[in-house]
Amino acid sequence: MTKFISVGKILNFHGIKGEAKIGCSKNQLNFVLSLDSVYIKNGSEYNILEIVSSRPHKNIVLMKFDGINSIDELLPYKGALLFVDESTIRESLEDDEFLIDELVGLDVCDIQDGKKLGFVIGVSNNGASDLISVKTSSKKICLIPFVKAIVPEVDITGKKILINNIEGLLE
Repeated sequence: MTKFISVGKILNFHGIKGEAKIGCSKNQLNFVLSLDSVYIKNGSEYNILEIVSSRPHKNIVLMKFDGINSIDELLPYKGALLFVDESTIRESLEDDEFLIDELVGLDVCDIQDGKKLGFVIGVSNNGASDLISVKTSSKKICLIPFVKAIVPEVDITGKKILINNIEGLLE
């Protein structure tokens, strides 16, 4: 079964010819601009929308869909999430990039002694870098910058992340 992943949202219309304002995360802007089509969920089905054109505009993407040529034709889609097939995203990932759902639930271990320190409960971005939220063995939630210096190794198959547990990181 095909798995779909959300990459943006139709925020509103732009102009009168059916162009849509698409909101997406800053680090996905180039990926969204590279797409030829997206899916919109309608009930339990995913319907494809072919992209005629897309361009960056301020901190959003302006996107024109095939067959949508007016505000009235676009309005039913306002607020809809845009999805792509998971394989489309996987093809664009670099070696050191991961999907959030791959990281959530992984054990976080000290690279020095392999001791389990906690597990990943979420991923966020503070504008400068991605952050992994780790629930420690003492039930505290700590944010760890997801950068090579602190997180040198992610082992998806081994279900763990190795970190340089520098002093004060998990306090």
